[in-house]
Amino acid sequence: MSKAEEMKTEEVLRVELEVLKREHRDLDEAITALEDRATADQLTIRRLKKQKLMLKDKIARIEDQLTPDIIA
Repeated sequence: MSKAEEMKTEEVLRVELEVLKREHRDLDEAITALEDRATADQLTIRRLKKQKLMLKDKIARIEDQLTPDIIA
C-alpha cells in the first residue's frame, strides 16, 4: 500500500471513528432518557445497551488500528 493510500485509509478510519463516537453518545442519551421515564421499556433499553456495547467494540478496534504498536 502506498503512503497516499495509507493516509487516505487513516483519514477514513478517523471519520468513521467520529461517526461511531457520535452514535455511541446518542445511544447513551437515549438510554438515559428512557431510564428516566416511569414506563421505561426494559427490552428496548437492553437492546440499546447491547447496540452501544457493539459500537464501543468497533471504536476500540478502530483506535487500535490508528494507534501504532509501541515495542518497548
